[in-house]
This record gives sequence, C-alpha cells and structure tokens, in this order.
Amino acid sequence: MSSDVDQGIVTGEGVLLETRPAGFASRLLGALLDLVVLGALVLVVVVVLGNAQVVLDGQTARIVGIVSVVVVTVVLPTTVETLTRGRSLGKLVAGVRVVRDDGGPVLFRHAFVRALTGVVELWMTVGCVAVICSVVHPRGKRVGDILAGTYGVRVRGARTVTERAQMPPELAGWATHADVARLPDGLALAVRQFLGRATRLHAASRVDLGTRLVAQVRPFVSPDPPAGTHPEAFLAAVLAERRRRETLVEQERVAREQAEGALLHRLPHGVPEPQA
Repeated sequence: MSSDVDQGIVTGEGVLLETRPAGFASRLLGALLDLVVLGALVLVVVVVLGNAQVVLDGQTARIVGIVSVVVVTVVLPTTVETLTRGRSLGKLVAGVRVVRDDGGPVLFRHAFVRALTGVVELWMTVGCVAVICSVVHPRGKRVGDILAGTYGVRVRGARTVTERAQMPPELAGWATHADVARLPDGLALAVRQFLGRATRLHAASRVDLGTRLVAQVRPFVSPDPPAGTHPEAFLAAVLAERRRRETLVEQERVAREQAEGALLHRLPHGVPEPQA
C-alpha cells in the first residue's frame, strides 16, 4: 500500500477513512484529563462520605474498597467508552477517538478489554507499560488496544474530500439521454467517498470496491453504459449527471419563485409604477 493508506484507517471494504492515528502527545493529554476528572469524582465521593460520618467496620471497609477500585478502574472507563463510542471527556478535549481497527465505533467488549488490561498497564505500573508500548507501536497502540483491536485516531483537522465528480467526456452523450434515478443517500455518499479516495487505495481493493459499487448503482440507471466502460468512469458519470439535473431543477425552482414574487408585488392594474 501507499504511505497514505498506511497512515489511515482502511475498512474491510478497502475504503480509506479521513482520519489519522492520534499522536502520543494527544493521547497522553486525553489520558491525563481523564485522570483529573476521575480524581475529582473520587474526591467528591470521599468528601460526601466524610461529611456523612459513615463508620464502617474492617470487613465492610475492605469490601467497599475493592468495589470502589473495580468501579474506578473498570466499570467507569468501560461505561464511558461504550456510551460515547470511544470519546471520554479527556479524549473529546484532546480531539481523539478510540475506534476499532476497521474504523468502526468501539463496542462494549472492546471497551471492557481496554479497561481490564488498563488495570495492569495503567494503574499497577503507573502507566509505564502503556507509554512504552505507545511510543514503540507504529499506530501508538497500548497493550489494551492491541488486545481489543482498537486504537486512537485524530478527529480534528481531518481532510475532507471537496472535489466533485467530473463527467468523463466519452460518457457525456450517454449520460444526457440515460434515465438516471436519484441514488439513496448512503449509496451516493459511498460512491462519492470512493471516487475521492480511489487513488490512495490498494489496487486490488480499488477494483473490488469499484465493481461492487457499480453493481449497486446499475439498478438506478437505464440503459447500461457502453461496453468496456471503466467502473470509476461510470460512477463519476452517474454522480455528475445527477448533479447537473438537480442543479437545473433548482435553478428552475428559483426562477419560478422569483417570477411569482415579482407578480405578487406588482401594483394593481392601472396604477402607474413609481419612477426611479
């Protein structure tokens, strides 16, 4: 693969997502902020219990202590990452999100494995193991990420695909007379993203995904393009033609509304228009 692909997230369908692995500094900042928030919560609980003057015997105190450790080190991190899909408060501030290796959002099992592993690599070793692993790993993964199949990505400064699909000259005549229905939003987005990132995909993934997208788009187009048409040229022609037709419809709508507005604002018949 190219260096661009190596630095990004490639899904199972070979689509390069517009995100990049988070740097060590960003992840460290997010972790420190999470630690500060967690420490503040623990302090609040301690103060509340102290003011309530709760007296516990030795055995009860040990049980409460164990439960508290489990809640702080496993339950809270797992719950937060599961509910926020990989974005705790610290990660939100640092612009980091934890995702699966295929780019999808983390689920309960991923968050649980990360939190459970964190008991050893974060808490018992004061973060030393996590720091060393993150520095050495090419994607900044810590041990919990390796076991869970996750890693942190930057969600700020992501590049967006702004180029519009251009009509291939050889398909302009066919597209003008073809019946091109409106594509479902999800399919249109997938085609647009594929065309914008095709040059950065692995060759085999590019061909495979392009062929599958053509198969999904063809039911919305009649007749089929000329024999031998390249899949990417066909997809670009469909998007460009749909955009052209929707632009014409919008222009006609605006012109009609302007004409109707001018008609409504005309003075009654026989009343001369004011002179400028």
